[in-house]
Amino acid sequence: MKMEKTFAYRRLEVIRDAPMVQDLHARWPALFDVSEINAEFKRITTMPLQSRFLSQLDVLSDKLLKLFEKRGGQLGKKLQNILAQMAQNDDCDAGRECIIKGLCVYLNEDPDNLVKEYVEKDDALFHKSIEETMVGIYVVKPRDATDSPEDIGIVLEGQMVMQDLDNVALAAAMLFGLMYALNLNYPPELKYSFEVLQKVVMELDGTTLSKRAQVLKNRLYE
Repeated sequence: MKMEKTFAYRRLEVIRDAPMVQDLHARWPALFDVSEINAEFKRITTMPLQSRFLSQLDVLSDKLLKLFEKRGGQLGKKLQNILAQMAQNDDCDAGRECIIKGLCVYLNEDPDNLVKEYVEKDDALFHKSIEETMVGIYVVKPRDATDSPEDIGIVLEGQMVMQDLDNVALAAAMLFGLMYALNLNYPPELKYSFEVLQKVVMELDGTTLSKRAQVLKNRLYE
């Protein structure tokens, strides 16, 4: 209720002052919570975030998989590796993660720039990498690859702003929501992936697309 009442004030501060993420995290800690990101996104766009993001991925997954299978060259080989991982795991959340990574590859962007994986916590290496990350999702995996990740979280401007998320697909939805809530620009190395998530998957502001995003959209609906 308090976050609802302070929305207009907070939005003015975010747009006008463009404060650092660290300062926003300290000033509005409640904002960095799954339920509150969902609420903030709906205040801004009038659209639900988490449910729509995940359901739209599911709706488009078969069409995207067909595009991935048709892609040739080096990108095609990378996509085949992702498809092989997907075939080995029938978990819905793991499938969504593969779709998101495949989307990055298809758009000629590196999914490692979006999702960075670590094997257990080498504290020095882990924290150094986090400090150097402007936008991304981190996944800490145990040495036994069959076990679930120890931690999944979101990094913005070198700060861990969310931790203990259930899966990468949820983390991607929350990261997308935070880009809106904090009025952040998409990182240059992932601009097409975020554009497609925004304009094709979420169908937000989809009237003008870059050539790369438009080609993908046309192929999806051929």
